[in-house]
Amino acid sequence: MADAVPSSRRTRRRKRSRRHNPDGTMTLIEHIYEFRRRLGWALLALIAGGIFGFIWFQTRLGPVESLGQLMNAPYCGIPADRLLPGTIAPDGTCRLLQTTPFEGIMIQLKVGLAGGAVLTSPFWLYQIWAFIAPGLYTKERKYALIFVGFASALFASGAVLAYLLVPHAFKALMSFGGDFFTTALTADKYISFVLSLLVIFGVSFELPLLVVMLNMVGVVKYAQLKKWRRGIIFALFVFAAFATPGSDPFSMIGLAGALTLLFEIAIQIARVHDKRKERQRKDEGWDDVPDDQAAPFDYTPSTVDEPESVEKAGKSSTDDIT
Repeated sequence: MADAVPSSRRTRRRKRSRRHNPDGTMTLIEHIYEFRRRLGWALLALIAGGIFGFIWFQTRLGPVESLGQLMNAPYCGIPADRLLPGTIAPDGTCRLLQTTPFEGIMIQLKVGLAGGAVLTSPFWLYQIWAFIAPGLYTKERKYALIFVGFASALFASGAVLAYLLVPHAFKALMSFGGDFFTTALTADKYISFVLSLLVIFGVSFELPLLVVMLNMVGVVKYAQLKKWRRGIIFALFVFAAFATPGSDPFSMIGLAGALTLLFEIAIQIARVHDKRKERQRKDEGWDDVPDDQAAPFDYTPSTVDEPESVEKAGKSSTDDIT
């Protein structure tokens, strides 16, 4: 019985190996076991990142400020005369208002989990990718990796832009009311506002990538995007006005302007892609085919990836038959 367990584990590892299992075939139970394994590693990465972020919240990492100070920086940008007396420490740092006993630890846990998820995203995203990749062909895996890479970069860019705009948003929002108000933001509402702004900007930056993906698969053409350009830009400004949690003009204009620039880049990518497709159709003679005749498509079914030895053996057997 003791020898059966290592042998079964060895068999499962071979099932996951590309060398022993080139086409990635698995039974339903094996897919469930593989999903459980990948999910377990992803959760362990998130937990480890959350623990690191929880510690980083109050600890400075060399030249890098603590996570709490980074989150507090936009709040400290508010003029001191508008802050409630006592919210500024003797060393000049700003303090948020804690209204419940457990608010501090819950905020530290929330921010730590969010920061840890970002830091460990390459690992848990790889686990998701490793579960999906065996079912894709080589070309599909190449495109998927490109889109995942661009999606991660765009999300990070959107979050950074939101973080840079938050101080200006607070200054604009706190300027209303003159000297009739004193600012004392509670920790829960402030952190929720900042995190929601980061997520909204990050997710919004994925919209131009969605346009490129739809163009790549032939759903949307460049001519349509060019025709809809003005309407889409207007819709982006309306979306930015409703998506940003604050009513300040800085975050709205910043999000709308960035989305407009990214959308224009997406249109130009679609233009280049459509021109390349048109040249390909002309070279292969698709445009000259009458409507009552079949297009000269290649109907040879695609094959899964195979090792070099198997591929050579298949080619040699084909040569023998011919």
